[in-house]
Amino acid sequence: MDLVLEAADRNLLTPYVYPSSWPESEPFRQLLSLFVITNLGALVLYLLFGTLSYYFIFDHKLMKHPQFLENQVRREITYALRSLPWISVPTVALFFAEVRGYSKLYDNIADSPYGWPGVFLSMLSFLFFTDMCIYWIHRGLHHKFFYKRFHKPHHLWKIATPFASHAFHPVDGFMQSLPYHVYPFLFPLHKVTYLGLYIFVNVWTISIHDGDYRVPRLLRHIINGSAHHTDHHLYFDYNYGQYFTLWDKIGGSYKSPTAFEGKGPHDYLRKLQEK
Repeated sequence: MDLVLEAADRNLLTPYVYPSSWPESEPFRQLLSLFVITNLGALVLYLLFGTLSYYFIFDHKLMKHPQFLENQVRREITYALRSLPWISVPTVALFFAEVRGYSKLYDNIADSPYGWPGVFLSMLSFLFFTDMCIYWIHRGLHHKFFYKRFHKPHHLWKIATPFASHAFHPVDGFMQSLPYHVYPFLFPLHKVTYLGLYIFVNVWTISIHDGDYRVPRLLRHIINGSAHHTDHHLYFDYNYGQYFTLWDKIGGSYKSPTAFEGKGPHDYLRKLQEK
């Protein structure tokens, strides 16, 4: 995140927002800047990619499903916009630690322990590490003690739209994002790669709520896509994973998506129309 902060300081904050007498390295200034940047970045990613997905990918026929709520899209967006600033508070604390040099993020490929292969390996390890952690965090949030307090609001959306992707209780949203922020404190990661992965995970979160169940046949039982996550919203105790089905299969919570078996939301709507 220090790359973004440096760019903001260089092109906007120092000459136009803060007085020149306020050093760019001053901690309070960094915290304030990170809070603004984090919130603006989250809003742009959520509204831009959520809107694109809603208008160009999401099948609006699903809005006729009996479990689609009245004014649901507006409610999803409202809930997300209220939650994001609160989610950003602990997130900014972790970004601040990164900026102050406590993480294992590095600037140059030459600083990678294994060069370019190390960069690509770190991308894979990031996906597998965060997928494993999110599985157990997500599953833990389904425990009755945590579910009612934190996770239940996200399950209001049985037939979700892309805008449901960030419509979490703040504690829920932060807990499920925590592995992304913890990873660079444990393992070396290129700074630009980290920014790219940060964008990717936000887009992926939107994609598994977009109601587009098309996955290459060979990958249907490997990739945790929208079909899997739709069944998670509908049937509660299945498909907790983020990218892959690996940990659901290990943990005994894997469910073959109903959409792949002719029993999904579209099939249900089709049967209603036939009646």
